[in-house]
Amino acid sequence: MRDRSALTTVLMVEDDPNIVDLIRANLTVRGYDTLVSADGRHVMRQIERERPDIVLLDLMLPAADGIELCRRIRGRSGIGIIVVSARGGEHDKVAALNVGADDYLTKPFGIEELLARITATLRRSRPGPTPEDVQSVIEVDGLCIDLDKQQVSRDGAAVHLTPTEFALLRELALRPGALIPHAQLLRRVWGAGYETETEYLRVYVRRLRSKLEVDGQPPLILTEPRAGYRFAAV
Repeated sequence: MRDRSALTTVLMVEDDPNIVDLIRANLTVRGYDTLVSADGRHVMRQIERERPDIVLLDLMLPAADGIELCRRIRGRSGIGIIVVSARGGEHDKVAALNVGADDYLTKPFGIEELLARITATLRRSRPGPTPEDVQSVIEVDGLCIDLDKQQVSRDGAAVHLTPTEFALLRELALRPGALIPHAQLLRRVWGAGYETETEYLRVYVRRLRSKLEVDGQPPLILTEPRAGYRFAAV
């Protein structure tokens, strides 16, 4: 295994050599290291051995089902996953988000847009410091959120969240009881240009609820129809 301690490594799971060459050339000149899997067969082994920072995943692969591969990656790792696919339907996008993709980019795409999405996905795994006027540990109904350590526990048991899940929870928890509009959440978590991508919020709020809420207890995340979401007041 090569020493990549000073580099950000991108694993491309893509069978089109033209797209591979285009992305790799643009990433290389910007200081990224790149790995490639042309058919998806050895992706899990590559992730385990090479520990890339982010995966660019095509859905239509010759030797693997892209949605199932996304599910397997997410089940084993919190690595950033951007689906890059010719399938542009909402059903495909929601299916990918449901199994753990952080973002979805439809082919054909501009290289600057891809680079912006890579930067935004990596940023979610490296959040800035907690504001000085905000407590770094938030506790509500048995849930403990450590904003500085990016750790969450429920009744003392650790709860695994992906960087995107934690980024969304962080934005909600920083303003308990306040209504946060859809567009603001999308902009703060995913970035500028996502203000209308409400399916991202629906999927990720559902993922958070499934991991954090307990049957029989009041909900932690409240939905305000056509407006936004609130986090339960501390």
